[in-house]
Amino acid sequence: MSYVDAEIASQPDCWREAAQLAATVADRLPRPGERVAVVGCGTSWFMAMAYATRREHAGKGETDAFQASEFPAGRRYDRVIAITRSGTTTEVTDLLAALRGVLPTTVLVGDPVAPAVALADATVPLPFADERAVVQSRFATTALALLRAHLGDNVAALSADAEVAVRAPLPIDPARIEQVTFLGRGWTVGLAHEAALKCREAATFWAEAYPAMDYRHGPISVAAPGRLVWALGDLPDGLPEDVAATGAAFVHSRTHGYRSVIGTWAAGRTPLDPMADLILTQRFAVTLATSRGLDPDAPRHLSRSVVLA
Repeated sequence: MSYVDAEIASQPDCWREAAQLAATVADRLPRPGERVAVVGCGTSWFMAMAYATRREHAGKGETDAFQASEFPAGRRYDRVIAITRSGTTTEVTDLLAALRGVLPTTVLVGDPVAPAVALADATVPLPFADERAVVQSRFATTALALLRAHLGDNVAALSADAEVAVRAPLPIDPARIEQVTFLGRGWTVGLAHEAALKCREAATFWAEAYPAMDYRHGPISVAAPGRLVWALGDLPDGLPEDVAATGAAFVHSRTHGYRSVIGTWAAGRTPLDPMADLILTQRFAVTLATSRGLDPDAPRHLSRSVVLA
């Protein structure tokens, strides 16, 4: 088993631990009504996108997400949250250094002694979710699970869905697919971007991601037999029919077709939470990698952290 396989399978336990931790670090996380920015790079940025949209839609306060290098200098926030597995990523550490004494900052980090810890005003360490693999899986989703627990989401139910997702058969055989497009709506747009990134990182596979409502404004032109559209979360009316007309395969956890493909575990169940769906996309990416003769623990041109000279 690869490192990333084992780390993907450990996510249910990590999410439960994150939910317990959330109650003890509430003073380091955004209070209702605060204006918040959430930053990260790569996978962490996509988790920031998901949390920012979910927090704002929950009525907890205006929340923006930025790639760390693109944080708008001079814009005022009550708090900036940085998500960084290694705590060494140059864009994140540079931003935290620039914000010292200017805006309150909190860092969610895998390594509790990383450079980012000394630069932030507050730290939420997640060493139990840190990873050996280059390709991120459990750290990022555990950070999101903690933030969702702080919003009041039922992470116990979410973890139960994750238990299903780490064991269920994949909804489609990756060997049948030459290209995949992931779609999301609202907070799951960030999850869709993360799913596509996993396929590119682990398997050097042609994968795209879009807001589901925007998909018909051009990207649907690449849909065809042998290609896949995989939607996370809510669907726009008519989209499954539009995809079917292209001949592309379609996967969605909230439709009967997805449940019948996966198997009997879903009979009589409510649909999986989209974060549990994300686990299925992680497993899909790793299976793609191995089917293409690639080592998902040694992705091309990548390292665990980008540290610039």
